[in-house]
Amino acid sequence: MAAPQGLSRLPWSQGLRYGLMALPLAFVALPLYVLLPNYYARNFGVPLASLGALLLLARLADAVVDPLLGRWVDRLFARSQTQVLRFAVAAACLLGAGFIALFFPPRLVQDELLVWAVCALLVCYLGYSALTLVQQSWGALLGGDAALRSRVVAWREGLGLAGVILASVAPLAWGLPVTAAILCLALALSCWAWTGAAAPLLGPALGADRADADAGRGPRVLAPLRYRPFRALLAVFLANGIASALPATLILFFVQDKLQAPASMEPWFLSSYFLAAGLAMAPSARLVARFGLQRLWLASMALSVAVFAWAAQLGNGDSLPFIVICVLSGWCMAADLTVPGAMLAGLITSQPVPGRDSGIFWGWWNMAAKLNLALAAGLALPLLSYAGYEPGYRTQAALRSITWAYCVLPCLLKLAAAALLYFLFMRKTPCNDVAYLR
Repeated sequence: MAAPQGLSRLPWSQGLRYGLMALPLAFVALPLYVLLPNYYARNFGVPLASLGALLLLARLADAVVDPLLGRWVDRLFARSQTQVLRFAVAAACLLGAGFIALFFPPRLVQDELLVWAVCALLVCYLGYSALTLVQQSWGALLGGDAALRSRVVAWREGLGLAGVILASVAPLAWGLPVTAAILCLALALSCWAWTGAAAPLLGPALGADRADADAGRGPRVLAPLRYRPFRALLAVFLANGIASALPATLILFFVQDKLQAPASMEPWFLSSYFLAAGLAMAPSARLVARFGLQRLWLASMALSVAVFAWAAQLGNGDSLPFIVICVLSGWCMAADLTVPGAMLAGLITSQPVPGRDSGIFWGWWNMAAKLNLALAAGLALPLLSYAGYEPGYRTQAALRSITWAYCVLPCLLKLAAAALLYFLFMRKTPCNDVAYLR
C-alpha cells in the first residue's frame, strides 16, 4: 500500500495547535534534572548519591515502559480521535499531579520522603511519556512530504526549546508554586489546542481491521525491530545522539577548567546555544525542501565536527570564541532535532500498512533517546576518571583529558554517524528522503 499523501500544507495556527504540548512537556525534561537534586538536597537534606540513584532508576523504568506504552497509543489511534484526546487529558492530569507531589511533599522522615519522591517521579514520567508518544504519533500520522514533516517536527521541537527556557527561568524568577501553576495551565491549554488540531490518520487506515500478518513472528511490540529501515535509522540516531550528549554532559567541566571562564558567563553559553537552536528551526525546515532530509543532516554533522575541532584549540580566557561555538552548535542541533524525527515519520507512513505501529516505533525511539544521555555519562565520566581528570585540577594531563572527552570523542562519533547515514541511506536510495531498505 502506498504511503498516504496527508497534509499538503501546515498553517502556523495548526502548527501551534499541534506543537504546543511540547512546551509543558519540557518542564519534565532537562530542567527537572537540574532543579530536583538541588531542591531536595537543600530543603530536605537528602544525600546527592541517593538523589542520583533515584533519578537513574526512575529514568530506566521510564525508558523500558516506552515501547509497551506505544502499543497502547497505537490502539487508541486505531479507534478514534476522541479516545486519543481522553487518554491525553488523563495523562496530563497524571503529569501535573506527579509534578506537584514531587515538589510539595508532606512532612516525612528521609526514608519515607525518598519513597514518596520515587512514586511521584514515576507518576510524573508516566504522564510525560504518554503525552510525548501521543504527540509524536499524531505528527507522524499527519503524513505529507519531507518538507511538511520537517515543519511538523520543527513546531514540536521549537516549542519544546521554548519550554526548556521557561522551565529553567520560572523557578528562579517566580518560585515553585508559580512554576507548577504555569505547567498545569499549559497542559490544559495544550489539550484544548489538540481538539482543533489537524486530524491524524485513524481507524481502519491503520490496519486495525486487518489480520496480523506476522502473528507468528513474536510480540507485536518488537515489530519495529524487525523492520530493517528502522534498525538502520536507529543506528544513526544512537551514534549521533551519544555524540551530542557528550558535550552536554561535560560542558561545565570544559568551561570551568579548560576555559577558566567566570561563573557569570555560564548562562550566556547555555542561553546562546538554546536560542540559536530555536532560531534555526524555521530555516532548517525550509532547507529541507531544497536539499532534502539526508543531505541537511549530513551537512549539520560536518559543521558540528568542524565546530568541535575549533573548540579543541581554545584555552584559558577564550570565552567569546566559545559563545560563537555555542551558537554554531545550536544551529547544528536544530537539524539533529528536526531531521531524524521527520525521517522516522516518513518511514512509519511508508510501511505496507501506512502508519501502523506508530506508537511502538516512537516508543523504541524515545527509549533510545533516553539511553543516549545515560550512555554518554557512562562512557565519558569513567574515561575521564581513568585518564586522571578531577574537577578543579588543571594539570596539563587533566586539561588534555577534558579536551579529548569534550571535543575529540564527539567528533569521532559524529563521523561514525555520518558514515552510517551515507552508507545505509544515501547510497541506497536515489531519493533524498527516507531509505526503503527492503
